[in-house]
Amino acid sequence: MTELSTEIHKRLTFAIVSHPDAGKTTITEKLLLFGGAIHIAGAVKSGKTGRTTVSDFMKMEQDRGISISTSVMGFEYKNRKINLLDTPGHADFSEDTYRGLSAVDSALMVIDSVKGVEERTRQLCAVCRMRNTPITTFINKLDREGKDPIELLDEVEKELGVRVCPVSWPIGQGRAFKGVLNIPENRIYLFRPGQEQLPSDTISINGLSDPVLDQSVGTSLANRLREDVEIISGVYPPFDREEYMHGTVTPVFFGSALNNFGVRELLDNLISIAPYPTPKESDEREIIPEEPKFTGFVFKIHANMNPRHRDRIAFLRIVSGTFERNKMYYHVRSGKSFRAANPTAFMSQDREIIDEAWPGDIIGLHDTGTFKIGDTLTEGEGINFKGIPSFAPQIFRSIMNADPLKEKQFHKGLNQLAEEGVVQIFSKLHQPNVRILGVVGQLQLEVLQSRLQNEYAADCKYEPVDVTIARWITAADKHILQNFIDANSRRILTDIRGTHIYVTDSEWSLNRVQEKNPGIQFFVTSEMTEPRRQN
Repeated sequence: MTELSTEIHKRLTFAIVSHPDAGKTTITEKLLLFGGAIHIAGAVKSGKTGRTTVSDFMKMEQDRGISISTSVMGFEYKNRKINLLDTPGHADFSEDTYRGLSAVDSALMVIDSVKGVEERTRQLCAVCRMRNTPITTFINKLDREGKDPIELLDEVEKELGVRVCPVSWPIGQGRAFKGVLNIPENRIYLFRPGQEQLPSDTISINGLSDPVLDQSVGTSLANRLREDVEIISGVYPPFDREEYMHGTVTPVFFGSALNNFGVRELLDNLISIAPYPTPKESDEREIIPEEPKFTGFVFKIHANMNPRHRDRIAFLRIVSGTFERNKMYYHVRSGKSFRAANPTAFMSQDREIIDEAWPGDIIGLHDTGTFKIGDTLTEGEGINFKGIPSFAPQIFRSIMNADPLKEKQFHKGLNQLAEEGVVQIFSKLHQPNVRILGVVGQLQLEVLQSRLQNEYAADCKYEPVDVTIARWITAADKHILQNFIDANSRRILTDIRGTHIYVTDSEWSLNRVQEKNPGIQFFVTSEMTEPRRQN
């Protein structure tokens, strides 16, 4: 086995997705705790202790106890190099989550046992299924009185359209919750609530008839466990890794992330079943991780991760080959060379300089404005990876500088945050100085305002505009496209890439324009219209 192949087989790159408040960021912390990356876990809304979650590094995230931006964290566990992405659960930050899913090989879906499958869970699972991304499911908060576990399995299958395979099973629920049974291993994990350090109580049993089970959890819970396991063994087939790899079956684990129930068992199973770095599709061909030549793509840009340095970092997913520090690479979109003097690995906002990285790794590149989301680096080949689009906004506002003395700070912050993907910024054809913001949700406007103030010392104000729908446009015949733009100039905006967008105030109006202009193609994402550079 070559060094490249060895390093690939060590990697595990996955994202954690869920509906808000299902416990996603908490389980991220506990995975880091069990992986030895941190020694004490913070709480998401830790007002009493003053601690905040490691993965939430922006001030607004810490104040509100929600994840606004995808965080990247790396750690080692049992000879595996794990790259973990904690994605925003809130619908207003869908784009950041979708881009994060393009950079991983599998996903961990967290479900609240009290609320069951919720809307964001459905949406995120659908995105994973579109890409055939393998999904592992963790049903959280078993220490609370919630839905019956078998009812939850039925709900997952019905609502998410994916078959389930329970790998662990809860022993009791709510106040009676004692731990979990690992079904294939016949091993009981007994945990105590309120622990912040690593739990150690595990018991091996010789089948469910073993009296040790009754002694450990009590006869009543032991008998209930035996009944449940008999039922699920008859209903659900054994775990099939091939079906899991195709995204048609999800292994299910139960626990309580806040109290460390079931998390270590989950991590142990992830490193044994989750895929190594997988091939990625480009417009030109499929890229295999074992290819000796380096390729990678930028899926996220973040400015001011370290407010003291006011820096800007491009997050690069390595797809194939070996990335080397100080080596010259080809920036496909610009056609220019690029060299990284200080590539970094992440533990949320903490970073360390690395000399090399391998397929599956996510590294940070210091960026002075070179990169845009979706950019590709290679050793010379013109490759453009798929699946990193912008989405049509649903809310539009005109934005203005609220302080004339801070004009420079305002424009710098607005441009950097737009390139980062916090919001989309459009310009009018005949009034290029008029900036129109497009966002998926209202909270993005609050994030932009907060970050302009905290990171750029700039203030902004919003005004409504008569736009509710936007579509990127293109045409096979460039003359037809230009004639359409000229005839509808008041309804045409350009994005930061220079791509044209048609905007209107109603579905009826959009349908009418589409019927009158069959030569124009309208898209809800930018992926089909982005300019590409080829060799």
